[in-house]
Amino acid sequence: MTNYRRNFVAGGSFFFTVNLADRQSSLLTDHITLLREAFRQVRSRHPFRVEAIVVLPEHLHAIWTLPPDDLDYAMRWRLIKTVFSRGLPNGEPISPSRRNKGERGIWQRRYWEHTLRDELDFVRHADYIHFNPVKHGHAQSVGAWPYSSFHRFVELGSYAADWGGDVENSMCFGER
Repeated sequence: MTNYRRNFVAGGSFFFTVNLADRQSSLLTDHITLLREAFRQVRSRHPFRVEAIVVLPEHLHAIWTLPPDDLDYAMRWRLIKTVFSRGLPNGEPISPSRRNKGERGIWQRRYWEHTLRDELDFVRHADYIHFNPVKHGHAQSVGAWPYSSFHRFVELGSYAADWGGDVENSMCFGER
């Protein structure tokens, strides 16, 4: 079995990509209220700040900051996935290995995590998050996608309301 290495930093800020098992699914946006409730429940017991987030039909990206004395983002993701999954009816395809472990077939087992190094790293990842619906063809403009912290960033003055209209080719998001 692969030994995954995670960078655990108490009070750190992290960028995450979390995917559904079925990349053709739209469960996350179809059940956005349930996903929001899963976040609320977990945050009430295990606080963390959601600095930026975008929810697409089959995956989400988020930046979290943990409390100063806490480094356990893995537990939080496990709980969010569990609360969301338990709120959905059974019926999704389940592989034999998942069935043997008593798992549902909703989420990919793993997720991608990146420890943010500095303010520039934060800004680049926030830009990536907010532009993602346009990149994937879910919206014509960043502001048109409803499941994004972009709207909060506009209210705070971090972005202009029309941000992202001409930046696709000029922004470096770390992808090749």
